[in-house]
Amino acid sequence: MSIDWYRDFVDTSYTPAKDEIICLYYFEPDKDVSREEAAGRIASESSTGTWTTLHTLPPRMKDLQATAFEISGNFAKISYPLELWEEGNAVQLLSGIAGNIFGMKALRHLRLVDASLPAPYLKGFKGPHFGNEGIRKMMKVYGRPLTGAVPKPKIGFSAEEHAAIGYETWMGGFDFVKDDENLTSTSFNRFEDRVEMLTRMRDKAEKETGDTKSAFINITADTETMEKRAALLAEYGWNYAMIDVVVAGTAAVMTLRDFCSDLCLAIHAHRAMHAVFDRDPKHGISMLFLAKIMRLIGVSQIHTGTAVGKLAGSKQESSLLADTLREKKVKGTENLSLDQDWGKIRNAFPVSSGGLHPGLVPDVLDIYGTECVLLVSGGIHGHPQGTRAGAIATMQAIEAWNDGVSLTEKAGSSPELREAMEKWGFYRPK
Repeated sequence: MSIDWYRDFVDTSYTPAKDEIICLYYFEPDKDVSREEAAGRIASESSTGTWTTLHTLPPRMKDLQATAFEISGNFAKISYPLELWEEGNAVQLLSGIAGNIFGMKALRHLRLVDASLPAPYLKGFKGPHFGNEGIRKMMKVYGRPLTGAVPKPKIGFSAEEHAAIGYETWMGGFDFVKDDENLTSTSFNRFEDRVEMLTRMRDKAEKETGDTKSAFINITADTETMEKRAALLAEYGWNYAMIDVVVAGTAAVMTLRDFCSDLCLAIHAHRAMHAVFDRDPKHGISMLFLAKIMRLIGVSQIHTGTAVGKLAGSKQESSLLADTLREKKVKGTENLSLDQDWGKIRNAFPVSSGGLHPGLVPDVLDIYGTECVLLVSGGIHGHPQGTRAGAIATMQAIEAWNDGVSLTEKAGSSPELREAMEKWGFYRPK
């Protein structure tokens, strides 16, 4: 008599239907558990199965169960019938393909690498409100990366000090000033004060430069407070809101996407806490999949690393993330990603940030090209001549890359870049 029915969820001759969600997992079974049984357990627990055979089952249950259809070494592909998933509910999707399965004793390690989302599933989602073309039109910036900086240190300035640094950042040629992940509304820098003072400095910078200036101001809190803060941003004429999307949660981001869209606010997604899920290459959820979910539910951009700065991440990972966010059709890479056709879902910008300075700009742009948001923070504020000169040096580095000129050659006629290179050179922080 059979006790469990995990192997019923494995069929390596199965061909998934075009409307099924396919997930790629990395897994390591516990001792005395075969790879086939482990894959079956993943498919079972994430769909219709349980730990033992049941007395009676309606015939339709067979059509609802997931199927592990490909097992290669420590990787498995599992296909899920579309009927398992509620329309437009990314939270429910995560509860299935990234839920209880991560706590199963039969698995030493489990990692959700990617999921291929079919057209019928995508229909339930709106994606980013603007798309990259809409963001560029809004900011009137073409032919180069969008640029921004966080006042550093990331937290500690008063609202007035924060706005003053923001003004210098804008005057150096940057498009955005950015709050960092842990600055919301502190006793020394209240959200409302920061919005008011940044607005004053934005208007001054726009008048003096003739360019459009903006900011990623952090509204992260409970959902009701985020809505109030987003409404205040719109009242002051801002076009962006920033959310720490991982800590806020998928449900909150889904709610704020529609709320912000009604106010014509784009969403800048900071990925604080992502490494809790994605840094261990054997366990958790990949950053690729987190980025994919965020594009699905509608952020306009999300941090994806630099590969050359202070944060973990390879060039290949950065390129895959950029493609996932920017392209309409993405070709899968073996054991790293799956094919994805985004259909009518608009694209989003990858954001490169973390330990950058002018000397690293060409390396970053070699990976991303110009279709990205480039955040250089400590690397402008640490310039020997101050924030404005640091921003100018960064813009000069971008010009050099666009013109196919080396930074050394460009520095000969660009004093701000020359001083930046004298301080940092091509140093890669750790």
